[in-house]
Amino acid sequence: MFPVLYSFRRCPYAIRARYALSLLGVNVYLREVDLKRKPQALLSLGGRSSVPQLVDTEGNRYPESLDIIFWALSRVEHGLDIERIWPNESTKKNNMMAWVRYNDHIFKIWLDRYKYADRHPEYSQNYYYEKGEVFLKRLNQRLANKTYLFGENVSVADIAVFPFVRQFAGVDQKRFDESPYHHLKLWLARFLDSSLFKDIVMKKYSTWEIGQEEVVFPPSQ
Repeated sequence: MFPVLYSFRRCPYAIRARYALSLLGVNVYLREVDLKRKPQALLSLGGRSSVPQLVDTEGNRYPESLDIIFWALSRVEHGLDIERIWPNESTKKNNMMAWVRYNDHIFKIWLDRYKYADRHPEYSQNYYYEKGEVFLKRLNQRLANKTYLFGENVSVADIAVFPFVRQFAGVDQKRFDESPYHHLKLWLARFLDSSLFKDIVMKKYSTWEIGQEEVVFPPSQ
């Protein structure tokens, strides 16, 4: 028996939770949610019914993607590989979370307005792009001499940020492809071109219905 993860394939928050679970090899029952027709099992949890959400085998609820990532890290025996993803040193942890907080609380605002500019007619779509571009520039500069944001190994910061950069790029892929952010584009491609992302994290599943056989995620190789 595994914990239950309610997810939505294209949601960047859900993507980063699924990526962490896949990278760490922590199994869950994946329940793909139709956001327009949320299952009663999710609604019955009470409170917010957004995804992703995880309920462990003891009934404990993890309602945020970062909660799920840190829960997954706690399920793996801590060793060198885990320390590379989430270091023991508090200063490094704080530095990583500073990037994640900027992504979640500032970049995400401009991403939403850029993607749905017709809903925010106060300014032009180009204005929202330029506001979001501030983060792209910072990321590109950070990656100038690094493979990932904190060195040569993927970290919590990378996992938490890349799905949102992916979504930003996808609003106008041509514009992003022609942008001068060479290091950022290489970094993003490492995620998007990987079999972990394409074949596991973004694998399509049918919408979960009560009574159906549970889907184990990540699938055994």
